[in-house]
Amino acid sequence: MNYPILYIFSGLPASGKSTLAKLLAAKAGATDTVEQGLRDLCNFKVEGEGYRLSYRIIRDNLELGISCISDSCNPIELTRREWQEVAESVGAKFINIEISCSDSSEHEQRVITRRSEVTNLKLPDWKQVQNRHYEAWKADVIKIDTAGKSIAMAFAELTEKLGV
Repeated sequence: MNYPILYIFSGLPASGKSTLAKLLAAKAGATDTVEQGLRDLCNFKVEGEGYRLSYRIIRDNLELGISCISDSCNPIELTRREWQEVAESVGAKFINIEISCSDSSEHEQRVITRRSEVTNLKLPDWKQVQNRHYEAWKADVIKIDTAGKSIAMAFAELTEKLGV
């Protein structure tokens, strides 16, 4: 029996995680943009609400047997554990994936030049990315460093490590 998989991405803005998550979604037939929608529709500051709503949506899809992708900074142990609990609650598998860009000059250039694909989403500047709280992983995680790699190279490394 095939069990759905929750691919749990994490990493700082402009590390390459959304690009790789979209490519994986297309390849693995998985599904996931929630927080800006809440801001636009409800007109309030969104913090944990985006995660809470995403947990529910993804849990429902996993329960239907649909593999899903969580694409967020996922910077702290609490949210990482909660994502895993979402998968476990319906008997789905989960895989933690951390995307980074170890070359700070390259990372800064990505932050400066990138454009938002989500309407009304204000992207962080380089100083905000540098000052973002991000905890080291304590659990097993697949690590992909995108520094000095093309998108195709980073994606090939990811799919090889995932075995897809």
